[in-house]
Amino acid sequence: MSIILIFTYVIKLISISLSLFILIHSFGISLSDVSQIDEFVEHAQFHSERYGDNVFVFISKHYGELKAAHDKEQQEGNEDHENLPFKHQPHISCLTDFAIHQQKVSLRAPEFLQFKVHTFHYQAPSSSVYLEGILQPPRLS
Repeated sequence: MSIILIFTYVIKLISISLSLFILIHSFGISLSDVSQIDEFVEHAQFHSERYGDNVFVFISKHYGELKAAHDKEQQEGNEDHENLPFKHQPHISCLTDFAIHQQKVSLRAPEFLQFKVHTFHYQAPSSSVYLEGILQPPRLS
């Protein structure tokens, strides 16, 4: 394999990794949320054993439509609910500005410059004023 081929693979790998990082970050997932996944699983198992909830009902009770009713039912268990991931309210603002400029591209035929030899010559003036000079320093002091 040539070094150029390896370099292109590395560039592609870096660009894909950065794209995935930006995608995950746009969902509002942070490292603290990833570290709280075990609490999410434990609380989901607790709901499964106590209430018979499946995963979709559990997610709806904590993140969806049934959240308000579930919070009213369980006032004592709010400590467990605060430790669940994805409970923060991210304030993400995105300002995107697109400027589309349409440029007219006109292709013209190249202009060929012709170099002409000009026939002229310079002749130094031969008058006495030029030879003596207009401004002369004082000769007697």
